[in-house]
Amino acid sequence: MYQRKVNITKIHKDVKKEEIDLVLIESPIDIVVNSEPLVNIICLDKDLKELTIGFLFSIGIINNIEDISIIKIDQLEGKVYVELEKSIDNSKILEMNPVSRIIDTTCGIPSPWRNLIKDKLEEVKNSVHSKESITLDADIIFSAMTKMQKETPLFKETGGCHGAAIFDLEGNLVTASEDIGRHNAIDKVIGALLLKKEPFNNKILTSTGRLTGDSVLKAVRAQIPIVASLSAAIESGIRLAFSYGITLIGFARGKRMNIYTNPNRIKI
Repeated sequence: MYQRKVNITKIHKDVKKEEIDLVLIESPIDIVVNSEPLVNIICLDKDLKELTIGFLFSIGIINNIEDISIIKIDQLEGKVYVELEKSIDNSKILEMNPVSRIIDTTCGIPSPWRNLIKDKLEEVKNSVHSKESITLDADIIFSAMTKMQKETPLFKETGGCHGAAIFDLEGNLVTASEDIGRHNAIDKVIGALLLKKEPFNNKILTSTGRLTGDSVLKAVRAQIPIVASLSAAIESGIRLAFSYGITLIGFARGKRMNIYTNPNRIKI
């Protein structure tokens, strides 16, 4: 259960009245890997399998879905149990203090997790740059943003949710998901794509959230060449996108967009 109705008092145009409103419920989810507690994520209690897989991929614990032998969700206890094909070097993780191993709905990625992701980035340093030949029409971006919004209705219903989606280069929807945290929504669609065993390097990632360094780090890790959002890009996200050859697009609404890096991929 991730939403419920509440009684509210609403004031609109000098009129005060009682109404029923729909609100989202955030839940703490513990991810346990190879019998060791790994992280506690505050999230929307849906698509937990995809969230777990996407998170483990984003921080470099897995490289593909074949690295996972078992994944079991216990929603009653709020735990996801994962067994990997191989043991992991979790010394850096276990050294983190307890606060650093909690990911809430606002913070993005705490610094220790961010450092783990960066350790993996040298492996993909030139891979996205190598896809400079990819080009697509701007209308595909506009269409993708509209489709994402239709597939992620909780924002319109509650105003308290973020959406993310992945499209192919023709603008066909591959997967979409929602979460209270923008970074969780991105992990969910990345996890869904891993489950589908599809490549990332010919996809478009869309989001409703700000394009911070944390969000762009996930795209870099997945080697997704084009990232677009309804919201603004932040300097940390722009810097990462420039360094790793990602086309970063913000304020993609209606028939306008701001392209912050590598605009050569977008045609008009």
